[in-house]
Amino acid sequence: MAAIEILPNIYSVGVVDWNVRNFHGHTYTTQRGTSYNAYLVIDENVCLIDTVYGPFAQELIDNIKEIIPPEKIDYVIANHVEADHSGALPSVMQHCPKAKILGTLKCKEGLYKHYYKDWDFQVVKTGDELKLGKRRLSFIEAPMIHWPDSMFTYCPSDSLLMPNDAFGQHFATSERFDDRVDQCALMDEAEKYYANILWPLGAVILKKIQELQKLNIPIKMIAPSHGVIWRKDPGKIINSYLSWAKGETKDKVVIVYETMWGATEKMARKIASGVEAEGSEVKLYDIATSDRTEVITQMLSAKGFIFGSSTHDNDMLPNIAAFLEIVKGLKPKGRQIGFFGSYGWAGGAIAEMQEMLKNCGADFTAAGVSFKYLPDKTELEDCFKFGSKFSKLLK
Repeated sequence: MAAIEILPNIYSVGVVDWNVRNFHGHTYTTQRGTSYNAYLVIDENVCLIDTVYGPFAQELIDNIKEIIPPEKIDYVIANHVEADHSGALPSVMQHCPKAKILGTLKCKEGLYKHYYKDWDFQVVKTGDELKLGKRRLSFIEAPMIHWPDSMFTYCPSDSLLMPNDAFGQHFATSERFDDRVDQCALMDEAEKYYANILWPLGAVILKKIQELQKLNIPIKMIAPSHGVIWRKDPGKIINSYLSWAKGETKDKVVIVYETMWGATEKMARKIASGVEAEGSEVKLYDIATSDRTEVITQMLSAKGFIFGSSTHDNDMLPNIAAFLEIVKGLKPKGRQIGFFGSYGWAGGAIAEMQEMLKNCGADFTAAGVSFKYLPDKTELEDCFKFGSKFSKLLK
């Protein structure tokens, strides 16, 4: 994609990765692809804000060349060390070896451990500024959103926030702005991004947004490092982050299970019917055949989760076990969790699921339900009642 001017003398020079379908070690599926955004500010001094994933380094250089010769870059701001944003940095620095890199102390340490280069590096902290000429840039440290080195760059004259991974989406599109894409697709990808990457950091995110609000800095445009730029309504994504960070939910139950010979699946469907009968929205997933990224996205707005598994070797089945490891890391505080499952000669799956999630921050007040072999008519009715009771508990 060619460079485009997003504000007078500020250009988007990043690249679109149309074909990537997995991210973060294959834990996150990216069905709409992604982009690696970088921004070029032209003033008395020239500044590049972030780079792109390494395999796209030449495309970034070519985009910069559409605006200026790369050797005229005076500063490179590294908001985040992660390779999808810094991978092209060695190539960029070959073209502008006299440029100074700015970032947090953790960023300096991280970049050295990634690339082992002795670049000219200036450590910056919250409140520090870089004067480019008519424009100046200020910096806001944002540790653990979502790495310890992360920071935001802000341009006061344009009320432009460049927060790297915050407020982004894995969304490949030739349309660069929020007002030019389908809003349902945009918010779906924004929610998916938050749920799968930032959910466990809600308390940190809430504190940082409140800090920005106290600074009383106007934000007319948000230019993240993935996805589209928020220019029409940046408040939309800020308010969504506030809601997600506060753990706000709706009357919805997500049921996730794994079955061996179908008994646990029969239970799952009957439990779902019981939830639905009480007027709650319900989502039902066999985790062995479902996209984990999509399941976690649905869980973000749900008040309750119900997990089920057949018992094998006195334990839960492997796919649900792997999924619950992810759930444990999400720390879904304030949610209600229930459990169910079938077994043969001995149970064990429910106890193992409960043990895995006991410290995740959710509530376990809902009783579980478990039956031997295929559930009969009475036992299926008990599953229905369990779903109904669980739904009422949420209300």
